[in-house]
Amino acid sequence: MNRDPITPMSALSSRVFATVLAAGLALGVPASLGAQGAAPKFTNLIENDMSRCAPGAGPAVRVDVTGMKSADGLLIVRAYHAREGEWLKAKKYFAKVHEPARKGRMSVCVPVPAAGENYAVAVQHDVKGNYATNFSTDGAGMSNNPVVKSFIGIPRPPAVDKVAFPVGSGVTRIAIEMRYRG
Repeated sequence: MNRDPITPMSALSSRVFATVLAAGLALGVPASLGAQGAAPKFTNLIENDMSRCAPGAGPAVRVDVTGMKSADGLLIVRAYHAREGEWLKAKKYFAKVHEPARKGRMSVCVPVPAAGENYAVAVQHDVKGNYATNFSTDGAGMSNNPVVKSFIGIPRPPAVDKVAFPVGSGVTRIAIEMRYRG
């Protein structure tokens, strides 16, 4: 039997891959679109209304995403209550934003249900724009930019306390670095 040798990934590559894998799986991005190839229907999908993050507005989170590799596909942002039973659970996000991707930096405004609570955000760059996770090309990131650890190569999403941040009555700004496997 002829097998290709398995080469270990560098520590950085494995962390980036683990981040993308964990975010893709946790974000609930479908693996396929079905026979028709139509975009799936999403719950809690909101428009990216930056006026909701203007001075004097709120409560809201302005998410500044850096490191977008290309203008291909979509930026997908999901906002969660920072609760163990909701963080990265399928369809437990309270808001989701889809934006056409732009290379470099992008900003998204997510109004939150209430001031004085903790929230968490996960982002994905769906490079093909097909609502399917492709771990070799898609990017991902999370609030507070945590290191995503893995166990025997399987990514372990960070605990909610690693990604949680408080939101007051105004606009809270967070920065998320998009990470890619390669």
